[in-house]
Amino acid sequence: MARRHARVMVDELRIFSVRDAIAAGRSRFALRRVGVRTPYRGIRSSAGTPASDDLQARAAEYVPRLRIGQFFSHETALALLGAPLPPYPYVPGIHVSAHRPAREPRVPGIHGHRLQTRSPAVLSTSQGWPVEHPVRAWRQCGTLWRLDDLVAAADFLLTDARPRIEADELATEIARMGDTRGGVLTRALGLSRYGPRSPSETRLRLLLIRHGLPEPEISWVLRDANGVFVAELDLAYPSWKVAAEYDGRVHAEDMRQFARDADRWDAIRECGWQHVRILFHHMRGDGAVAVGKVREALRCAGWRR
Repeated sequence: MARRHARVMVDELRIFSVRDAIAAGRSRFALRRVGVRTPYRGIRSSAGTPASDDLQARAAEYVPRLRIGQFFSHETALALLGAPLPPYPYVPGIHVSAHRPAREPRVPGIHGHRLQTRSPAVLSTSQGWPVEHPVRAWRQCGTLWRLDDLVAAADFLLTDARPRIEADELATEIARMGDTRGGVLTRALGLSRYGPRSPSETRLRLLLIRHGLPEPEISWVLRDANGVFVAELDLAYPSWKVAAEYDGRVHAEDMRQFARDADRWDAIRECGWQHVRILFHHMRGDGAVAVGKVREALRCAGWRR
């Protein structure tokens, strides 16, 4: 009975350790059959090779090798907890850490880290995988990511993380463990805000500020003259009645959603607001096109630098 249960586990999970498979009664010959890969030593997978940007699938292949005291950390932990990663063509690594005196993994393809002695703050994902606390993982990414990527992740932690993270927690972690690369974490925290719903929205906000435009309100609620809710605006300039929003879709593949959005844009304009829709290609290069569109709308509304 135990053997059959283990065999079902091995066959259905599709990712397993050689040790568990042999204990379940499988032969080494069976584990070498066509279609079974060896992503890491001692691990077999009958799943297809994961894409380089599918971090969850890549991490799943290492789970059977995790030892007591080891956990996913750095950008791997943040991604598994839902935080945004740097945009393409960046390829995230699989990071696994352990606190002294436990040992970090030394496996090709894995970034192993032996962290200083410290009380663990490991969380568990919905799959039961051990991951570094998001506050600590964010600080760890200070050695890996650019400023804007750190801001986007901090915005997520302040807005959408469960449980939600407070800015004071990030500041305390920096003070306790130190900043890096000329204070990049402190600068990122200073630029982070509560409210953004996407990393693209964060990057648009930073782009506008750096080009001398006023800092917009985030997730600003627009109501009509009677106080009736009209829309929640991604980025808003209430003093000039200008709204700037990032629309990342390539084309209107969901026509019903596109129709709802079009009606929403009309409703915003009917309230006397200009609605500036920023698309992916407007953000290319230095983002001058996106900045120009918002600047022109502000100038038409009476803003002067």
